[in-house]
Amino acid sequence: MPRELSAYHRHIAATNRSAILEAATDLFLELGYDRTSLARVADRAGVSKATLFKQFPTKAELFEATVLAAGDTSDSEPLEPPPGDFHAGLMSLGAAYAELLSRPRIADLIRAVIAESARFPELRERTFDFGTLPVLRALRRYLQTANTQGIATVDDLDVAAAQFLGMIATVVFWPRLVHGDWSLTAAETLHTVDEAARTIVARYASDR
Repeated sequence: MPRELSAYHRHIAATNRSAILEAATDLFLELGYDRTSLARVADRAGVSKATLFKQFPTKAELFEATVLAAGDTSDSEPLEPPPGDFHAGLMSLGAAYAELLSRPRIADLIRAVIAESARFPELRERTFDFGTLPVLRALRRYLQTANTQGIATVDDLDVAAAQFLGMIATVVFWPRLVHGDWSLTAAETLHTVDEAARTIVARYASDR
């Protein structure tokens, strides 16, 4: 049975992981996937190659981790949508998702995924687990809670979540991925989230 790491060693591992991901993100965006090597990442992060390989055995796994880390909001305030008001809860989660999509590195990294996956089978064959991102987990929990509370009837949580997020991303994110100068005002973003929330309420709210 493997020995449990001490608090000190867990702290060191977390610190190393953070340094690796920061260095990898910088290098992937500076040099591209092809020209970024694990050895170069280890050198930039100030860790040994053995330390890096222990956490990320392949470059594809490291690249995936950088994308997911860029969208991780676990250090922010916990997502606690207001209970009982289906529309208000969706607005809270939709606004958090729009903020995530507006982060500068998100578009750059997703653009790199699309550009590089055609050339590198190890990327093309990976399914990036975006469901691990806090805002997406929170949305799924919220839809399940809405079912339990009786304020909504959502038979397929994954489909409903994808519908809601897709309506937001279509306006907030995908145009920016293609046109680098695309931008929305705060009011326009809020209006986009509101329209998506109203559509989901119209489809799934119990009192629709």
